[in-house]
Amino acid sequence: MNTLLSASPTVRALVPIALLLGSNVFMTFAWYGQLKFPATPLWLVIPLSWGLAFFEYCLAVPANRIGYTVYSAAQLKTLQEVITLSVFAVFSTYYLGEAVKWNQIVAFGFLGLAAFFAFHEF
Repeated sequence: MNTLLSASPTVRALVPIALLLGSNVFMTFAWYGQLKFPATPLWLVIPLSWGLAFFEYCLAVPANRIGYTVYSAAQLKTLQEVITLSVFAVFSTYYLGEAVKWNQIVAFGFLGLAAFFAFHEF
């Protein structure tokens, strides 16, 4: 971890994005993966989801620790939200078989605008 904290600014800027991407894949499956199996009892789904969430935290915590050396907290949160919705759009389309609708695309576009404003000072 200390090696990453002393790495170049470019590495410190990219590593949190990669870690957040991985963490969001785990979290999306932890929260929504079970929707494909509605007959599975909750007593089984909950511990399985917690197990997946553990790996999400193993990636998200270092992502934020490293990311905070480059990004502000607001920028990190904005990155996380953009990544979350991007991962979820792919997940819901390919895993759950749901089509992305025009209003969701507009909503994602507005989130992209939010990210633009979070990362640019005027």
